[in-house]
Amino acid sequence: MKAPQTAPAEGDVILYIGGVHASRAPAVIKTLLGSCIAVCLHDPVARVGGMNHFMLPYGADGQADGAARFGVHAMDRLIGETMKVGGDRRRFVAKVFGGAHVIGIRSVQGSVPAQNIEFVRQFLETEGFPVLNTDVGGEQPRHVHFHTDSGRAFVKRVAGSPATTVRSPVRGSIRISGIRPRRSAGWRRASRIRSRLPVSEKESIRRPERSRNRNCRRCRFRRPCSREHRQTP
Repeated sequence: MKAPQTAPAEGDVILYIGGVHASRAPAVIKTLLGSCIAVCLHDPVARVGGMNHFMLPYGADGQADGAARFGVHAMDRLIGETMKVGGDRRRFVAKVFGGAHVIGIRSVQGSVPAQNIEFVRQFLETEGFPVLNTDVGGEQPRHVHFHTDSGRAFVKRVAGSPATTVRSPVRGSIRISGIRPRRSAGWRRASRIRSRLPVSEKESIRRPERSRNRNCRRCRFRRPCSREHRQTP
C-alpha cells in the first residue's frame, strides 16, 4: 500500500536555485545546497529574516528572468525583500552556507564553489553585514533550515562518500575507476569469427610475416641484392 504524501507544514518554504524569500510571520525556509550558496539575513529586533539560493556570482541582467540565480542580483533582492517585511538593514546579520565541491574532479583555484564563497565574503564585507556563522566548502551537499523569527539555522550534511579525485596514469588520457576499456566492434567481431574456425584455418589467417629480403644481411644494402647473399645466413 502506498504511503500517503504529506504536504509541508504551514510556515515552511522550500527554496530552489534562484529563489529568494523573506517573511514577517514565523517561517522555516528549507533548501539543499551543493556548490551553490545560501545567505540568511536576519533582523533580531524586528524578528524577520529571509534567505536566497544562487549558483554563480555574476550573470544575466538584473531584470531578466532567473536573474536571482546569480549572486549579485540574489543579494540585492534578498536585502530588498527583507526590508519590505519590516527589517532594517542597519541591524542585519548574516549566515552563509554551501559552496561544496561535489563533483569528482580535482579542485582547482577559481572553481565555481571557490568563486561563490569569495563573492559572498566580499559582498557582505562591503555592505557591512556582520557574519555570525558560516558553513562553506567541503565535499558534501547540505540541507539548511532557517527560522526567520529567531534567526537560528540548522545544517545537515547529506550522507554518502565524499567526492574523489580521478587522476589519469598517463598524461593526456582519461581513466574512470571501475570501467574496463572495451575493444572496437570490429575487434570483437573478428575474435568471434576466428574462435569458430578449425585449427588449420586459424593458422591460415594469421598476420603474414615480414619479408626477410627487405635488406641484405651481408652487404646491408637497402634493396635486395644477389641470390647468394640472400641465402647466406
